[in-house]
Amino acid sequence: MSKLLDQTGQSVPQVTWPTRIADEWVNVTTDEVFKGKTVVVFSLPGAFTPTCSSTHLPRYNELAGVLKENGVDDIVCISVNDTFVMNAWLNDQDAHNIRVIPDGNGEFTDGIGMLVDKSDIGFGKRSWRYSMLVKDGVIEKMFIEPNKPGDPFEVSDADTMLNYINDAAQVPASVSVFTKPGCSFCAKAKADLKNAGIVFEEVVLGRDANLTSLRAMTGKETVPQVFIAGKHIGGSEELATYLKS
Repeated sequence: MSKLLDQTGQSVPQVTWPTRIADEWVNVTTDEVFKGKTVVVFSLPGAFTPTCSSTHLPRYNELAGVLKENGVDDIVCISVNDTFVMNAWLNDQDAHNIRVIPDGNGEFTDGIGMLVDKSDIGFGKRSWRYSMLVKDGVIEKMFIEPNKPGDPFEVSDADTMLNYINDAAQVPASVSVFTKPGCSFCAKAKADLKNAGIVFEEVVLGRDANLTSLRAMTGKETVPQVFIAGKHIGGSEELATYLKS
């Protein structure tokens, strides 16, 4: 396995990334991403891969608000994937609190000492999993996953980063909403949550779950059904009452 380099105290590599934004090619520079800003970066082996999609990206997206309340300007995900894949993954994950950077040629990843060979699983050169806090282009702190076989995920998570920035920060409750397309009551529930500044996961019937799952979890067959911190709140009217209280 390649030697992984902790570059705490060093400046980030100077790189220009070709990206696709609104159907146009736009060159994004390291300075544009980092200069004069406090940026949380997390990097992972690949878009659409299991841990990256189920845990790593979603949790950073969920904690984006509290990270920004604690002085973070932007949260950036960098992966050795092309821009089309990264954009498609971002939309699939509905993780629009995150900015994705396609390091397709691996230049930034190599320059920061995190490029590894994953040819044994057909990936070629990819990024090792890590996170870092960057202030005005200088790396203040790196959390690098242990150098061992497989894809360890122990220290580069969003909670570890938030705890480093402010170990007294209040973590928001996890919120899920069961919905179905075209449901006006579902739209109202989602709007109420957004107006209250609450980040939530939407579980769409017919796509993410079915009626059997909804009935098993809630005893009901109507949507929306809202869960907050493991507690079943109910539909849109019950949610409105809960938010008022």
